[in-house]
Amino acid sequence: MAAEIHSRPQSSRPVLLSKIEGHQDAVTAALLIPKEDGVITASEDRTIRVWLKRDSGQYWPSIYHTMASPCSAMAYHHDSRRIFVGQDNGAVMEFHVSEDFNKMNFIKTYPAHQNRVSAIIFSLAAEWVISTGHDKCVSWMCTRSGNMLGRHFFSSWASCLQFDFDTQYAFVGDYSGQITLLKLEQNTCSVITTLKGHEGSIACLWWDPIQRLLFSGASDNSIIMWDIGGRKGRTLLLQGHHDRVQSLCYLQLTRQLVSCSSDGGIAVWNMDVSREEAPQWLESDSCQKCEQPFFWNLKQMWDTKTLGLRQHHCRKCGQAVCGKCSSKRSSYPVMGFEFQVRVCDSCYNSIKEEDRTSLATFHEGKHNISHMSMDIARGLMVTCGTDRIVKSFRYSSLQFWVMGYSSEDAGSSLPSWISHHSVKEWSRGMIN
Repeated sequence: MAAEIHSRPQSSRPVLLSKIEGHQDAVTAALLIPKEDGVITASEDRTIRVWLKRDSGQYWPSIYHTMASPCSAMAYHHDSRRIFVGQDNGAVMEFHVSEDFNKMNFIKTYPAHQNRVSAIIFSLAAEWVISTGHDKCVSWMCTRSGNMLGRHFFSSWASCLQFDFDTQYAFVGDYSGQITLLKLEQNTCSVITTLKGHEGSIACLWWDPIQRLLFSGASDNSIIMWDIGGRKGRTLLLQGHHDRVQSLCYLQLTRQLVSCSSDGGIAVWNMDVSREEAPQWLESDSCQKCEQPFFWNLKQMWDTKTLGLRQHHCRKCGQAVCGKCSSKRSSYPVMGFEFQVRVCDSCYNSIKEEDRTSLATFHEGKHNISHMSMDIARGLMVTCGTDRIVKSFRYSSLQFWVMGYSSEDAGSSLPSWISHHSVKEWSRGMIN
C-alpha cells in the first residue's frame, strides 16, 4: 500500500532543544536512538557515551566507555542494539547495548584497516560490517566469524560510504573527488563505474534506495544529485553552502534534502520541483559573444592587434565569455545556484524575477558541524563537531504523519540496465 502524507511540510526554522556537553575532544558521531529519548556519541577523546534524557529535559550519560584509540566513526543498529565503533588505529569494535541502555557489553574486534576508519555500515541480512579508511580501502568482514571477507583499494583515502542492502552495491567516496560504485560479493567485488563531478574531496554520501538517487557533498562546498535510476544519467548541482558539506539526509516522502556544512550552515532543499542540469562548460579560444581572443590565442591577438582577455564561463548556458560580456551576477535556483553566480548578459536578461525565487531554506546551527543524524518521524536532528558540543534540534517541517507505508514501497534494487559502460558514458566530462 502506498504512503499517504496528510500534510505537506512547510519550511521552518530548527528550534534548539538542548546542548550535550562533556566530551573533551571533537565529537565525530552523534546518533539518535529510535523510539527513545537518547543519543549515542563517539569522540576523539576515546570515549563512547550513551546519553538519556531525564525528567529535567537534560541529557545525562548512562554509559561511559573508554576505548584504546580515538573514535573516528560509528554505526548503530537499533533492532539488534549493536554498536560498531571505528577507531583511529584502524580497528572496528562491536558492542551490544542492554534494553534499558544502561549497560554495554564488548562483543569482538575487527582488524578492518591499517589506518583511521572513516565510515561504517552494518548489514544484518548479509552479516557484514563494511568500512572505509585512510588506508585507501573499503573492507567487509563477517560478523559471525570476525574474519576479513574482502578488500578493495583506491588511489586516495576513502572518506565515506553508502550501501544498498538488497543488491549489495557499495558507493565509496574518496579524497580525489571520485565516487566508486562496487558490487560486493562474499569474497570478492567488482567495480561497476566511477562518478566524477566534484572539484574537491567527497565528504559525505546519501543513498535513497526508493528513488535510486545518490547525493554527494564535498569540500568544494557543493552537492550533486546523481540520478542512478533515471536511465539518462541526469545530475543536478546544488550550490548554497559557503563551506565544506559534511552531512546529508534525503527525506524521500517529502522530497527534501537536508545538508550541513562545517561552518554551521543547515540547508533544506526542495527536490519536489522540476530542476535543470547545469551545463557542461564549453571550450573556445575566443569569447563566444564578442569573439575577442583569450590571452592564450596568440594568432588572433597578433592578427587583430588586441590584448588577450581572461576566460570566464556563464553558469546558465556554459559558454566561454569574457568579463565584459558577463558583467552581471544572478542566482538561478532551478539550476541549483542559490547565491549569485556569473552569467552572460543575454542569459541575465532571460532570467525572470520569479526564476530567482529560492528553492531552499538556510539556517544557522551556530557551531561547527561534522556529523548530523535525524529521526524523521519525530522531527528531531542532532549535530556535532570539533567544538565538542552536541546539539539537539526540533525541526517541525520534517515531521509528517504517514499511513500504510510498507516495505513493498521501498524497493531498493538497482536497475538491471546499469553496467560499467552505460554509467561511465555520462560520468565523463561532468561539471567543471
